[in-house]
Amino acid sequence: MKTLRFVGSSLDDLKNFPAEARRDAGFELDAVQRGLMPSDFKPMLAVGPGAYEIRVRVLGEWRVIYVAKFERAVYVLHAFQKKTQKTRKEDIELAARRYRQIEE
Repeated sequence: MKTLRFVGSSLDDLKNFPAEARRDAGFELDAVQRGLMPSDFKPMLAVGPGAYEIRVRVLGEWRVIYVAKFERAVYVLHAFQKKTQKTRKEDIELAARRYRQIEE
């Protein structure tokens, strides 16, 4: 099982999710650590190769962007509440910056 590593403020951001949404995100991340895919996800090619977005629909729309393609760990790049139909450019850019940090 891969370890889970949080980049930047992603752990604090995830802790700010409502308890039920946080629990669902945790179950999904556990599946990813075990080499499985989350139950509701989409690839985030704009962030980087192998990046995915977990979609949690509990008490609103919540997202966790992660990358699991590296051997050492699953990296959580960004966790946030989604308030619009399209993911905000700022959220994608922040996740992409953090992705570049772990590649270095």
